[in-house]
Amino acid sequence: MLLFFSSAIFANNYAFTKEISLKKNEQKKILVKYDSKVKLFTFSWTLYINGGLVIHRAYDKIVAQNILYLNGINQSFKLELVTRGASYYEPPYMLVKFKEFNAKKNEAVFQLFLYDRNSEIKWKFLKNR
Repeated sequence: MLLFFSSAIFANNYAFTKEISLKKNEQKKILVKYDSKVKLFTFSWTLYINGGLVIHRAYDKIVAQNILYLNGINQSFKLELVTRGASYYEPPYMLVKFKEFNAKKNEAVFQLFLYDRNSEIKWKFLKNR
């Protein structure tokens, strides 16, 4: 019972959630806006093998790679959207969670969570071309 209660509180801390599906090598682009800044977050996946999904991502000139699993360990990554500083003890962040893999469609499903305590972040999902 306690586990369910703490999960409900955890879920309520997010200002926004969205679920998306991506095929192999399909790139998702999200514009992140705050103050007078506009930054681009991109991510895609390239390989699913032995239960691991290889993710490539870039945000604010920082490129990274993650391997995400469905078993709960390394199932997500956290991306701080604003540089930590005196005014950002708890900076806004995005959590990208690998939710499922559809082998028939060769598609990965993700949940995106936005933590934004002060409602400063605006994001726009760009259409894939």
